[in-house]
Amino acid sequence: MIDGLPYRQVGEPARGKIVCVADHASNYVPEEIELGVPPELLETHIALDIGTEGIADRMSRRHAVPAHIACVSRLVCDFHRREDEASVVPTSSDGHLIPGNIGANVEGRIEKYHRVYHEALAKWLDAAQPELIVALHSFTPKLESKPFEDRPWEVALLYNQDDSAAQHAMRLFREEGLEVGDNQPYSGKQLNATMDRHAEGRNRPYLTVEIRQDLIATEADQARWAALLTDVANRTALALKGV
Repeated sequence: MIDGLPYRQVGEPARGKIVCVADHASNYVPEEIELGVPPELLETHIALDIGTEGIADRMSRRHAVPAHIACVSRLVCDFHRREDEASVVPTSSDGHLIPGNIGANVEGRIEKYHRVYHEALAKWLDAAQPELIVALHSFTPKLESKPFEDRPWEVALLYNQDDSAAQHAMRLFREEGLEVGDNQPYSGKQLNATMDRHAEGRNRPYLTVEIRQDLIATEADQARWAALLTDVANRTALALKGV
């Protein structure tokens, strides 16, 4: 964390432009929290969305898309869950038990991490009044708990009720020759907490983008996807304006 905060902000938003949000960008676990899991698990998808931090940083630093980036692992507190969901402090993930979270002070974690993250995000977005929010995530080709279930999509768009931006982005990604998922590998109608709160709840256009993590594992891949995602976001914003 930076200055004890569970987020960092890169770049200065230009009012009415595009911004990026990365809820699961970090695998950092504060020293005072003992999760009770093997260290190698902190390098996997259960702890963070692999590749998203690099993309969010590059979108901000190279493509003028400011980013609000999580600095705490979702195993500590999942910012992409509502406060009243049990999984906001998960006790298991993809078949792995998180023993240190059993009996944890959930309210304390929410107060220290979740509320601070979302209150800062709300103020940031209120000041920016963005034309489009890009919520960035990544997913695994397979789940360990479902090894025979393929996830063939290269990129996917999630949405709850408002699919206006997502439909444009799916078309644009398909035009790039990519296999595109529509509300995959899970539905945004069930899991869309951050954008439900800060976008749909505020009538703000958004893209919740899921990129398959094996495609963004290297810095070179992250740079390519940062450029592609910025281009798709810009073209989506124009399409929403009817340009």
